[in-house]
Formats: sequence, structure tokens, C-alpha cells
Amino acid sequence: MNGRQALMRDILVLVGLIGWALVLPHYGSEFAVSMGLTCLMYVALSSSWGLFCGSTRYLSLATSAFFGVGAYTTAIGLGQLAWIEVIVLGSCIAGLLAIVMGAAVLHLRGTYFAVLTFGMAELVRHAISYFEKSASGTVGRVLSVVPEMSVLYLTVLAIAIVSLVLSIVIRRTRFGLALIGIGADEQRAQTLGVNTRLIKITGFAMTAAVAGAVGAAMAVRWTYIDPHTAFNPFIGFQTVLIALIGGAMTLWGPLIAAIVFSILAETLRLQAPQIYMMSLGLLLILSVLYLPGGLASLRWETFRDWWRGTRAWVKDRRYELSGDKERDKQRARRRRIV
Repeated sequence: MNGRQALMRDILVLVGLIGWALVLPHYGSEFAVSMGLTCLMYVALSSSWGLFCGSTRYLSLATSAFFGVGAYTTAIGLGQLAWIEVIVLGSCIAGLLAIVMGAAVLHLRGTYFAVLTFGMAELVRHAISYFEKSASGTVGRVLSVVPEMSVLYLTVLAIAIVSLVLSIVIRRTRFGLALIGIGADEQRAQTLGVNTRLIKITGFAMTAAVAGAVGAAMAVRWTYIDPHTAFNPFIGFQTVLIALIGGAMTLWGPLIAAIVFSILAETLRLQAPQIYMMSLGLLLILSVLYLPGGLASLRWETFRDWWRGTRAWVKDRRYELSGDKERDKQRARRRRIV
């Protein structure tokens, strides 16, 4: 498949997603619309996370910080600013926070980078809590002015579309190739003239801007915003899990995984939260062990290789349990003695 065919495929899939999302509010129940809203939220978060972290292989755990900053922007400014202005402001503030955070920690890699981004996310959460206690004497804000559900749904849909379009376009530009080069061999990319520091900070800020916009939009889903709700680490962890299980280095893997896990979340998390968390952990383990490329890497050849490997394993176990293996070893030992 050449570049033009791949682009047409991506456009067709994107158009299909938009059509499905636009039809859902007209024919689906309130529960279906709520589930669709959750799907779109994680589509935007995981696809933007995969654009930077999947390409550069930097494991960021700061998504909850950017999401929470956007949510608090809405809680503070919705009464004074228009809806679109609040979304843009939340996105910009999250992007600026990512620039500051990235300038401090993007020289690290691996476990150090992941731990530091998570620590900084917790630092932002506690700083907001301290500010709330100092400014108002309480922790949390009540949202008295909120838009209609249809406005919220279309806003999150627009953010998800922007996130996917960014992924489609950037992966085909020199900037996207630079991100992939950093993930493959950062030192070699630097020797070839790539300004790796600027590329990494820019990509990190783009991911944060999308997360901030999503947080600013989704804040009105709750009537009361506090640091524990807005900066919930589970949002960041689930975004990472969705991207990794779907295939962080692919375009449509996070989208597929976001839809699957959003449905699982809405159906299992309230009724059986332990089973939901166990399912997440089990799928992550199986993905890392047997499908490192994520769900997007599944092909007919993959199932055929699994089937052949399973048959070979069963044959070896049968050969060992029947005693034939031990007898063959004894015969070989007698031949060497003779």
C-alpha cells in the first residue's frame, strides 16, 4: 500500500467515525450518548498521546495534569468567558505547562522520565489544592453555568477530530519523521541535524494542548470540580493503557482500543470495578508478551502463527507426558555407550 492509498484509507476511516458519532445522538439512548462521549474523550487523549509518546517512545504519565488544568480553567472562567474561549484557554494553559515541564524533564528517558512526569502531575494537583484553600478557604468549585449536552458532545467530537487529523497530517511531515527518528535513535537524529530538544518540547506541548482541551470540555460533565476529580491519575493511566494495548506507534490502534475500553468501562466499572481493572491488567500483559505492536498489528498471519505455535506446544507436551521423550533419551544414551 503506497502513501496515497494509505491516506485515502485514513480519510475514509475518519469520515466513517464522524458519521457514526453524528448519528448516535439522534438514534441512541442517553446511556449510549454518554458512552459515545466517553469513547470520544479517550479517542482524543490516546491518539494525541500516541502521536508523541508512541513515536518518540517517551512514556509520559502527565496526562492527568493537563486534563485537570483544562478542567479547572473551565471551572474558574466559564462564567466570565464564552464556551469556545474557555476551551481554547484551557488548551493553551495546558500547552504552556507542558513547555515548562518538558524543558525540565525531556532530557531524561525511560523510567526516570515516566516517574518524573507522574511526580510533576501530583505536584500540580497539590499546588491547585493549596491555591484553592488559600484563595477560597474550600477545595472545589460548583459549576452553575453549563452548556447543553448536545453542545458538549459536539465539542468533544470536534476535539477528537482535530486530534486524529493532527496524527494523520503530522505523521506525513518532516516533524513526524523527526519524532520517529528520536524514538529510533535520538543521538543519531541529533547528529543528522535534528533539533531534538525543540522537537520533543513541541510534540509534548501538542499532546498537552489536546488533553487540556478535552479536560476543559469534560469538566461540565460534573457539577462539582475538585482536585481529586479533575486530576484523577486513573485518567492518565487508562490513556496510557489504551494507547499501548491499541498500538501506540499506529494511527488507528488507540482509536480501536479507546472504543473497546470505553464500552468496558461503562458496563463493568460501576457494577464490577475489580473485574474491569483485572481485565485492563490482563490485556496489557498479554499485549506486551504476545502482541507488542498492539491490536493494530493483528493480521491473519498473526493468528496463523499463534495457531502453529500452540499446536507445536501441545505436540511437545504430549510427547513429554507420554514418556516417549524419556525413552528416546535412554536409547540415545545406550548407543553412545556401545
